Amino acid sequence: MARIPEQQYTEHFRNNYQQASYYNTARSWDDYEPAYKYGYTQYGQREGQRFEEVENDLERGWEATKANSRLAWNEAKEAVRDGWHHIERAMPGDADRDGR
Repeated sequence: MARIPEQQYTEHFRNNYQQASYYNTARSWDDYEPAYKYGYTQYGQREGQRFEEVENDLERGWEATKANSRLAWNEAKEAVRDGWHHIERAMPGDADRDGR
C-alpha cells in the first residue's frame, strides 16, 4: 500500500511540530525528528497493526534508534504516535480500524 513520501512526511512535521500538544519548548527539531522518523519506519514495518499493539516493542527499540535526540521514550512516544496516525490518515480507509 502506498504511503506518504518520506520527504513530504518530514516537511509536514518540521513545519508543525511546535504546535503539537506534546511539544516541549526546551526541545528542538533535532530532538523530535528521530521520533517522527521512527514512527515512519516502524509504521512501514508494522502496517495494519494498531499503535497500542506495538507500543511496548517501539519503546524497547527507541534507545537504539533515537540518535542524538534528548527525548526519553515518555517524551518521544506522542511524536511517534502522531507520525503513525498521520500516515494512517493519508491512506484509504482506516488501516488499523481505530477511527484515526
